[in-house]
Amino acid sequence: MLFLTILQASEELATTVNEVAESSSFSLLGMASKGGWLMIVLVILSIVAVYVFAERLYAINHAAKVDKNFTKDITDYLQDGKKKSALALCKKSDTPVARMLEKGIERMGRPLHDIQAAVENVGNLEVARLEKGLPILASIAGGAPMIGFLGTVIGMVQAFFNMSQAGNNIDITLLSGGIYTAMITTVGGLIVGIIAYFCYNYLTSRVSDVVYKMENSTIEFMDALENGSMAPASEGTFLEVE
Repeated sequence: MLFLTILQASEELATTVNEVAESSSFSLLGMASKGGWLMIVLVILSIVAVYVFAERLYAINHAAKVDKNFTKDITDYLQDGKKKSALALCKKSDTPVARMLEKGIERMGRPLHDIQAAVENVGNLEVARLEKGLPILASIAGGAPMIGFLGTVIGMVQAFFNMSQAGNNIDITLLSGGIYTAMITTVGGLIVGIIAYFCYNYLTSRVSDVVYKMENSTIEFMDALENGSMAPASEGTFLEVE
């Protein structure tokens, strides 16, 4: 009997929660619809932010997928005089690290500082490619709250204008309704801005991780060149140390 009572109470509680959730969602949609045309701008900005975040996250995750033994395999190929095999492995990997080392391998036979400069130039281009789109997220993070605040100011101006037109028949609901509508855009702008801000910081940290891997691989590659461990006699002297 006690079990049936508890079960009935649980069902009633679940029904109540669902009703509250449905009414809340309806209320939120209703509030958003009262925000005016600036809410449309905020919705567009939120869609752009989600798209940029998803696209950049995919690109950065792809760039971060580097085999732990990739640099070692490259140096092993070069030590064995298999320069073409090393280049083929770089082309197959299709990552920023692979493209950097590929440029370094193509420059082998030139002075060490020329090789390093070529690798660093490719690295700078790869970092710029990874950061593509991040300024858009940063702009949305900073601009969305300001757009929301603009909507609030416009709503307040309209509310006070309506009061001035009402003359002596001023009703408190006339002011409170205008303020209520005006504050909606601020809430929407803050929500969009906060989400874009956290997305921007997360992607920035992920780019930093990829840059660390790129720098680590470059250091290993340049150390191997400087030590002369990749200049077998069968291929001739790849490195010309000044």
